[in-house]
Order: sequence, then structure tokens, then C-alpha cells
Amino acid sequence: MDVLELKERLLEIDKVIAAGDHKDNWRSLIKHKVPDWYRDAKFGIFIHWGVYAVPAFKNEWYPNFMYRNFGGASGVYAHHREVYGKDFEYRDFVPMFKAEKFNADEWAELFKQAGAKFVMPVAEHCDGFQMYDSELSDWCASKKGPMKDTLGLLKSAVEKRDMTLCASSHRMEHYWFMGWMREMEENPVTTEFPYGDMYWPSHKDLFDLDDGEQTRTHGAVNLVNMDELFMQDWLVRCCEIVDKYQPKIMYFDWWIQVAPMKPYLKKFAAYYYNRANEWGEEVTINYKNDAFAHTSAVKDIERGQLSGISPYFWQNDTSVARNSWCYTVGNEYKPPSEVIATLVDVVAKNGSLLLNIGPKADGTIPDEDAHILREVGKWLAVNGEAIYGSYPWRKFGEGPTVTEEGHFSDMKYKGYTTSDFRFTCNDTNMYIFAMKWPADGIVQIKTLGAVQRGNQFNAVIKNVSILGQDECSYRLCDEHLTVIGPKIKTDSPVVIKLELD
Repeated sequence: MDVLELKERLLEIDKVIAAGDHKDNWRSLIKHKVPDWYRDAKFGIFIHWGVYAVPAFKNEWYPNFMYRNFGGASGVYAHHREVYGKDFEYRDFVPMFKAEKFNADEWAELFKQAGAKFVMPVAEHCDGFQMYDSELSDWCASKKGPMKDTLGLLKSAVEKRDMTLCASSHRMEHYWFMGWMREMEENPVTTEFPYGDMYWPSHKDLFDLDDGEQTRTHGAVNLVNMDELFMQDWLVRCCEIVDKYQPKIMYFDWWIQVAPMKPYLKKFAAYYYNRANEWGEEVTINYKNDAFAHTSAVKDIERGQLSGISPYFWQNDTSVARNSWCYTVGNEYKPPSEVIATLVDVVAKNGSLLLNIGPKADGTIPDEDAHILREVGKWLAVNGEAIYGSYPWRKFGEGPTVTEEGHFSDMKYKGYTTSDFRFTCNDTNMYIFAMKWPADGIVQIKTLGAVQRGNQFNAVIKNVSILGQDECSYRLCDEHLTVIGPKIKTDSPVVIKLELD
């Protein structure tokens, strides 16, 4: 795509906005409605898969770190030179990214087994390589590397199994992501890359990062001198994904919140929502750091949660691995029980969980990732009625464990005690998640005692049962509801169902 074609596409975007109900101003966009299907879905799969899976070292920030010989990046810098040599560029990995074993139907079948309702591949990460068939660039999966439209193949496989396709773009960080090649001690890059090059524009990194994803700040940055051409290119790329693949959620990573991007965020939202009206579909946008106006899209907390119920629907995106979003050799995986507990806590607080996996460069999903997904799916097969289509009760739960709020708070996961409970409702039923099942099978829920000062529970209990278990009895006492269940050993939450009148 040249600049002339870019201008023509920008004119088309303006025409769609002018003709549609949604205009590119916050007053119009804050009327956006969160899709009903999304509120009911609760659980989706995120996929970080790209060229960075070839070196499979440290994390998906490899293309940034490989040019930086200081701080937390120095390990990648040294590794790259030792294994590949100082003259081996990041884009030299592209021909090695063959995805020769990629099978979209096998992926989608696994996601279905996991109980996921929507699937969100990363369409473009910060490295500038598009994982779809783009008319705007030659640096995409259909023309280089895999030589196939991975996003299109996933769309077909996912929708065939009644799941919803979504997409994410991390393109915004590409503005500076490759810029450290200009600061290399040996032979720094001084040339300007032409528009359309994979490395374009490669501005100098604007952040003094220490050790990557887990320690960087996600605070607002207000710049005044961003290249308008880059922002226009960002808009056109995002609209191409919308038109070609019709994703039902568009997720954006951090850094879109910078001040110069605000007009482009409004244009994208208006364009996307108007296109969705044409399709007759409900869609939304995920964002971080107040990039979008409140209620114009759905806020996302990266690797983090809320301490209480949000009156507005929200999302937690996290990964099966603690150390990386992509596949790396030696990933530190979470136990399935922690992932399930996170899902429960998020849903009880009016949220949705987006769980990330990282496939290998050949297109296979690591055994560890697949194991976690299948274990989540087994749990949901028994307890899904307490998750799907549910809504929060008047409080999220009770117990001594306090969930720290904010980005990356799940890196401080402490686990739960036998006195920790979470609540949801569905239809006329209330569900109590015993976050850690006691060895004696007896739990006492204080919130549901017959006489609770300031919080009296007056509903008529018709029946109490434990999902997936035959053994259950209960006593409604003044101070608590006592439920007596089986003496089973499990690391995952156990769900008590209250049928109410």
C-alpha cells in the first residue's frame, strides 16, 4: 500500500462514519451497549502466536530486547548473539516461522473442549508481522513465513463450532518497538525505513523498560509529536481486520491511550460499530488505561483483577504461563486450579476471563497449554451453569483472602482458604463457590445465615445440591448456612447450588 491508497481508504472510513448512527465523538460512542452474547460467554481464549515463537526465548518482547544490551533485556541480547550471531536480524526469523503443523480445526476443537465461547488470536503484535492476509503489507502470514491466512482459517474453524471469533491488535507499540536497533553499541541502524517496511518507522524507544512485561508501567503518556502517517496507517490496518474478518471484539493493547491517538480511536470505534450495524451483529472493543471514554467500550485489566463487583462489565486477560504470553522453552505454567479460581473470582465480580495460550512456531499447541485448557473444560462441563449466562449477586463473596486490584495483580496470587466463597446467580438459582473444599466436607457461609445484622438473607431455599456430587445436606442457622458434602480432595472450587423461591 502506498500513501495514495492510504488516503483513499481513509476517505472510505469517513464515508462509513458519516452514513452511520455512530459518530466519531465520545457523546455518540458512550451510548454503546455491551453485547449480550459477551456478557453470557464469560470465558474466551487469547492466542499469542507469531514470529517471536521461533527463538522461543524470554517472552514475546524478544524483537525489542534483542537489540538492547542493558537492564532486563541484556539476557536476550547476549542469547541472540550467542545463538544466532550479531548480524542476524529479527526479520531473518520470518522464513523460519513455517507453521507447518498448524491445523485450525484441531485448535478450535481444543478450545471447544475447554469450554471457551470466544477465541481471540493476536492479529498483529508489536513486531509488525500480521498474522492474516493483508492487502496493506507484504509482511503478513499469507505472503511470508506460514504462507497461509491463519486468522481466516481460525475464523472458519471457530465459527463452525459455534464459538465467536475476535481479534487483537498490538500495532500501536510498533511505533517504537524496533527502535532500539538505532541504539546498538555495534553498527547502530541509521537508515530510515520506507513506509510499508516491516521495521517502519522504528523510532527510538520512548520508555526506560527494566525487565519487560511484568515490570513496565502502563501509565498514560502524552506525546505531542507522533507521526500522523503512522496513526493513519494504524487506523486503516484495524479497519481492514474489521472488514475482512468481522471480529465481534477488537482488543487493543496499551499505549493507544496517548493523546495524539484520541481522534483515531474515536474514528475506529465509530467505523467498527457502524459496520457491525450493517452486519446485524453485536460487537465491542477492549481497552486499557482509560484510552476510550467510559461505557464506549469494555475495560480490560492485564493479568489483574478487581477487589469488588464492578457495576460495569469488564475483562481480565491473563495467560496460562506466568513468565510469557508466547511459547518459550521452559515456560512457568500455572496449575489448572489457579486458572479456574481466577475465572470464578472474575465472573463473581461481573467480568469475563480471556485466557492466553502460546503455540509453538510449527503451529502445535504445547502439551502444558492443552492440559490446562482440558482441565478447565472438565470443570466447566460440571459447573458451567454457575458461570455461563450468570450475573453477580449483591456481593461477590466472603472470606479472609483479599484480591489485590490492578494490572499484574494476579502475579501475586496467594490461593484461597476454606472460608473463602464466591457467589453468582442464574435464573432463580444462587451459586456458592467454595474456593477451597475442606477435608471434612463441611462449609459454613456466614453471609447466608438466617439472622445477619444489616445483611439478612430472607430468600426461601427450596433445595441445596452440590454440582457433580450426590452427597449433600444443609442446615440454615442464625449465623451461617451450613452445607455438608462429600469428603473429597480437589484443588478447584466446588459449586453449591441453591434453588430459591
